[in-house]
Amino acid sequence: MTRFWPILLVSCSLLIAAKPDSIDAQQSLAALADEGQRLASLLRVGRGVISNNQDLINDPTIGDKGLSSEAFLKAVEANYMELYGTAPLEGGLSPEQIRLTEAQLASMSEVMDEHQDLINSEGMAFKGFIPAIFARLVNERFVSKLGDDAKVKVTAPLHLVRNRKARPDEWENAVLTDKFNSADWPKGDAFYEEISVDGSMIFRMLIPEYYGESCLSCHGGPKGEVDVTGFPKEGGAAGDLAGAISITLKK
Repeated sequence: MTRFWPILLVSCSLLIAAKPDSIDAQQSLAALADEGQRLASLLRVGRGVISNNQDLINDPTIGDKGLSSEAFLKAVEANYMELYGTAPLEGGLSPEQIRLTEAQLASMSEVMDEHQDLINSEGMAFKGFIPAIFARLVNERFVSKLGDDAKVKVTAPLHLVRNRKARPDEWENAVLTDKFNSADWPKGDAFYEEISVDGSMIFRMLIPEYYGESCLSCHGGPKGEVDVTGFPKEGGAAGDLAGAISITLKK
């Protein structure tokens, strides 16, 4: 297992996919899976910057935290380069990859701009601007920019969902239940396939995420105890399935 960011453990293992009928179809699905992984990776890096700065964000004695959208994106680029050896918009990307990456980075920047007053509030400790909230807001902004062309969502098994907007749809729930929760599913492997929706074929991908040690202050034990966000703890342990990043791409 490889730790991509301090909240959730993520695997680099090979993807598992429904097998297409032809070599061309296999190559097409593999390319879409690669794009899905890129979107998930960039989201994780951005979420990680928010995680790494929680103490700063929640410090009531400091006004300007120096965490502007510009400073945030610089940290994202530096962390992405450290992990993957290239900047998010470098590396011989296709025009579509550039379009999706630019939309994701713009979404992050806009969310940071819109929350500067909250982040920089003096006299206020816990701000509630946590990685999960940041990710949801970024994903919603991303969808508003791209519509049905591309969607990113963080979801989880139903008993772990804290926000109704994160509830899994029928397809996501089936993958979470029948595959990721199966004892013989290779831990960390993603699942993707092409499915028909209203007569059109779309690409869907679900990438599992697991609790890391730093998650357990909110999601660990004792089960039922109220955490800092006001929710009861789930009683999870490091390595337990915590959720998944869902990717939908229009072909």
